Amino acid sequence: MRQTTPPRKTPTGPAGLARKEGEGDTGGKGFLDRKLLEARTILVSGQVTPEMAMDIQAKILILENENPKELVTVFINSPGGNADSGFAIYDILKFCNCPVRTVVNGVCASAAVLIFLGAQRENRFSLPHSRFLLHQPAAGSQGDASDLAITAKEILKMRERYNLIVADAAGQTPEKVLADVNRDFWLTPAEAQEYGLVGKVITARKELK
Repeated sequence: MRQTTPPRKTPTGPAGLARKEGEGDTGGKGFLDRKLLEARTILVSGQVTPEMAMDIQAKILILENENPKELVTVFINSPGGNADSGFAIYDILKFCNCPVRTVVNGVCASAAVLIFLGAQRENRFSLPHSRFLLHQPAAGSQGDASDLAITAKEILKMRERYNLIVADAAGQTPEKVLADVNRDFWLTPAEAQEYGLVGKVITARKELK
């Protein structure tokens, strides 16, 4: 009688992430993701995309399910990107029960600013050589005149939402934010702290409290 080998089960690592067959214990994105989730840490690095939004939402929901009262730290180094994805990540950070803190280590621009503002001001930090950029969300579009008119209205609504979020988080008036972001508005960490975006500029891990 022929014996059959039972199907090999895919082992799972911390935070319920499945290991891919053949993946080593000390390398690869899956390994890094598991170790970061063990530390309840999420990296936002590179362009903000729908794929990034889906990945971060999944990680937030996993961490919330594991412990809804324990802090989640989000490190940000991103030039921005897709505005809708930025809003989606901002919303999930606000939606989850876990306390959230955000830390900029590099550049935080455009849609990435929304992600940074997903934490309360006292939980928003920046390392000393980071940069911040506020500017109006924009989108390219093609089509006939009626479609372009609809798209233009949606872009204006998106800009208004962006400006209101920034104004509320920074303690500024919407009118001031609108005036500031009409052109690219670059800020150092100290300037971003004075503006109300950053709660504290830090240089060492021990300053994260």
